[in-house]
Amino acid sequence: MDFSYNQKREQNSYAQRSVTMAPRGMVASSHQLATLAGYKVLSRGGNAVDAAVAMVSTLSVVEPHSVGIGGDAFALIYLAKENRVMGMNASGRAPYHANVAWFHDRGIKTMPERGILSVTVPGALDGWAQAVERYGNLEVGDLFEDAIYYGENGFPVTEVIAGEWKEMEDLLRAQKGSFKTYLIDGKAPVPGQVFRNRHLARTYSKIARDGIETFYKGEISKAIADFFRQNDGLLSLEDLETHTTTWVEPIATTYRDYTIYELPPNGQGVTALEMLNILEGYDIATLGHRSREYLHLLIEAKKIAFSDRDYFVTDPEFEDIPVDKLLSREYAKQCRGKIDPDKAMVPPSPSSSARGSDTVYVAAVDQDRNAVSFISSIYLPFGSGMVVDGTGIILQNRGKSFSLNPDHPNRLEPHKRPMHTIIPGMVFKNGNFLMSFGVMGGDMQPQGHVQFLINLIDFKMNLQEAVDAPRARHMQGTEVYLEDGISGQTASTLKEKGHHIVHIPSSVNQVGGGQAIYLDRTQNVLLGASDRRKDGCAIGY
Repeated sequence: MDFSYNQKREQNSYAQRSVTMAPRGMVASSHQLATLAGYKVLSRGGNAVDAAVAMVSTLSVVEPHSVGIGGDAFALIYLAKENRVMGMNASGRAPYHANVAWFHDRGIKTMPERGILSVTVPGALDGWAQAVERYGNLEVGDLFEDAIYYGENGFPVTEVIAGEWKEMEDLLRAQKGSFKTYLIDGKAPVPGQVFRNRHLARTYSKIARDGIETFYKGEISKAIADFFRQNDGLLSLEDLETHTTTWVEPIATTYRDYTIYELPPNGQGVTALEMLNILEGYDIATLGHRSREYLHLLIEAKKIAFSDRDYFVTDPEFEDIPVDKLLSREYAKQCRGKIDPDKAMVPPSPSSSARGSDTVYVAAVDQDRNAVSFISSIYLPFGSGMVVDGTGIILQNRGKSFSLNPDHPNRLEPHKRPMHTIIPGMVFKNGNFLMSFGVMGGDMQPQGHVQFLINLIDFKMNLQEAVDAPRARHMQGTEVYLEDGISGQTASTLKEKGHHIVHIPSSVNQVGGGQAIYLDRTQNVLLGASDRRKDGCAIGY
């Protein structure tokens, strides 16, 4: 049974609910309406791929600050009959007219965080459609039913989402389209208030009727290109028309007896695998969860892996990335040699500080045991803050991840993909699928993947405990955030090692949110977990 039922829950467990269990199919997301959309698709003959797209499209309506067709997507898809994992990279590229010199000529030395110049081509919709066309049972337009319904008729805004929406009021007030579309009388909706997005509902209806060609080569693409011309942006019709989704071979490492799959660059999945390789050299289980010894090793491994990420990870079509070396056991041994058990290091190079947790991750497994690990995002909350007039489409700000240093591998270049933070994960054992999982939230994602897996494998938590347990997050330099539940004594002893513990109100989520679905092959039963920090759930049948 591996780690699926790991002992009974302790009395002081941080799990906020029981593990969800079901025999046939299961879906999980960060919002109950989206999870229900996935369940309905499974119940009417859709498979795991169909359910994932139904969930993520619904989330673009009910959790709009996190995801949308103006963003990007990645997925790992397990095909049970073939016993094969497919990798999907549906991230967008820089405009053809974008380059370092253009920005430098205008006195811009770092990529803008918001606004029209931070936008890259939206790749999500093409990825959703390709996944369904290749591996789904239904038509992609049929999967937008709930997105259209909630956009047209409205939905009550849940508590966590309302809080995150409220923080973005100033951004939304700054642009006419975002003000009109995503505020009510100039304010974010409060918990329980019904919110409608009829412009987005009409956009989804048009796509369902006319196909995704309207978004990349038709009426909607023309509206997007006109919007960029009117706002002095760089993206053009050519950028939309030439966009393609890339199908890739996943990368993997073995941690203890488990094989962990991630996607290759331009995503940061390699960073999570590098951290696991480094930490495998320590007897983590004996150190204790939330102990200073374990957290110190975790933080130091993160610093090393992120230093490599911040230098190497970019579009592999533009640069050779030494993935094999970064994932080698010999390199992990060298990395462990840099870790002083008694002293926090200053990161080998400045790490980025993308602290946003605004991404959605969904998981699905169907009755044929096909499985999907699916993640989609517009990057920071409400992305660029730019909404295309009359469409409800929020444009992502993923261009922020490019460097304007002409010598950096991740430098901005025409038609290039930037380093990407959103990563889906899967776990296998002895060549067999065990689990789809993900932890969303910018730079938190590799750190979250590693802590979740160690909770399961080393600390023998059950699935829900492993998702809900308190997390640590290295921020930048020697700064570390410790979530409530990690003791003050542990914080004090980490300070003695040279870590600087930062204090952020607990109402501000710094550690993301996760979902997981596990297949107990012994009993052919599915188990699901959904993060206490979000508004979602897992549903099985």
